[in-house]
Amino acid sequence: MPIANILQPLIDVANGVLSFFHDDLGVSWGMAIILLTICTRALLIPLTYRQLKSMRALQAFQPQMKELQEKYKNDRQRLSQEMMKFYQENKINPLASCIPLIAQLPVFITLFQALRGPLRDDICGQTAVACSQLTQAQIDANPAIHALYPFGESFLFIPDLTDKATGGVLIALLVLYVGTQLISGLISMTTGDRNQRMLMLALPFIFVPFIISFPAGLILYWITTNVWTIGQTYVINRVIPPPVMATPEGAVAAAASKPPPPPPKKKKRKR
Repeated sequence: MPIANILQPLIDVANGVLSFFHDDLGVSWGMAIILLTICTRALLIPLTYRQLKSMRALQAFQPQMKELQEKYKNDRQRLSQEMMKFYQENKINPLASCIPLIAQLPVFITLFQALRGPLRDDICGQTAVACSQLTQAQIDANPAIHALYPFGESFLFIPDLTDKATGGVLIALLVLYVGTQLISGLISMTTGDRNQRMLMLALPFIFVPFIISFPAGLILYWITTNVWTIGQTYVINRVIPPPVMATPEGAVAAAASKPPPPPPKKKKRKR
């Protein structure tokens, strides 16, 4: 069974929400996508909060986990058992960090299908292919189509949200996507691991060859998601500050910050 058929109820909901924002509230299709993204991410706040709490716990217990890994490095089965026991004793869910990402996947596919299929068919009353072949003059000649047709209604510098971006529009969208993705990835990091940092720096560029073939509205969704993540991470970091891990450097710094002990008192000689 195709994924689109499985997600058809969600696609119908997305179409209804986008149409509500555009038709009833009178906002542009681009703003409707932004509002849909905000609503979706707001619903995921509880999952994201749990994710960050779990990641903070993992970060705080890194020294103990490394001790277990060193102790049982030659016995993988025993290491797995001890790690599971450690997670249970400290109420840590190592998979919690994946839940918000998995939850966003159906939303991404739903919006992709909505922009490529149902919205275009509903608005034009024709197939998506015929829809894309309409000229601006034909759109302007039909008030009903002009009122709803997204191609004739640009958003900021994006002329068509349901088609691939090209030229300067594509470059601008890619710069915004890569920039916001880099910032959101780096501020979301819970460790100073060099490999993790390099991965965060590389991921946006790895995805670029794929997203250039997606509708411009989908890239707008990604950019909005990244901006939301930046603000959300800033707020949550204020609520759940990163834990201070005990390290040798930290111990030295703590010892250096203490005032020197008073000199020993000289004993008085009895006469």
